[in-house]
Amino acid sequence: MTKYISYYRVSTQKQGQSKLGLEAQKTSVNIFLSDKDQLIAEYEEVESGKKNNRLKLLKAIEHCKATNSTLLIAKLDRLSRNVQFIYTLRDSNVNFVCCDLPDANTVTIGILAVLAQEERERTSQRTKKALEELRKKGVKLGTPENLTPEARKKGTLKVIQNAKENPNNKKATAMIVLLRKEKLSYRKIAAKLNEEGFKTRRDKEFSASQVLILYDRYTKSKISID
Repeated sequence: MTKYISYYRVSTQKQGQSKLGLEAQKTSVNIFLSDKDQLIAEYEEVESGKKNNRLKLLKAIEHCKATNSTLLIAKLDRLSRNVQFIYTLRDSNVNFVCCDLPDANTVTIGILAVLAQEERERTSQRTKKALEELRKKGVKLGTPENLTPEARKKGTLKVIQNAKENPNNKKATAMIVLLRKEKLSYRKIAAKLNEEGFKTRRDKEFSASQVLILYDRYTKSKISID
């Protein structure tokens, strides 16, 4: 049995309040954990990725040391895009695993951290340059009526409704519900769906996370299944 302590981070207060970013990270962690693993604690933090002084993360590291546990993070970029921070974590002698890169070690993570920071800087430069070009052309950036909470909510509901009504999703959901009653894991259900030729609404193979989303949607709304 492996003991884990998870660390979740979002970069803005708004994300922290909505829980959307945190819930996505928790979903990744739940999919990663096996029946033999034990999640003994969870730490949540709202902090910019550019900063290293994360109190909750430091507490999670100390908790890992005290309990001989492994620090579990959903995605590498949730750790930091700051290279020095990655090296600080490495030097703390705490084992850590990223759900999206479970086989990565301190060397490969260090390389990826360098690339992540470089990409962040390039993305920032490209964004600024693109916005400046649009301003020069007299383009009015942003449509205020599309930025209201009501408009965003309406758009989200439309996406969810389209997903519910998609025939591929409805057929797959029926199979998922049956297999969950047999206590199969999301990973095994995804493999079974792919073996049987089921496709997502984008005509691709299923992953464990997609199975979880469909099953969670079914249990919350009890959508009709053909």
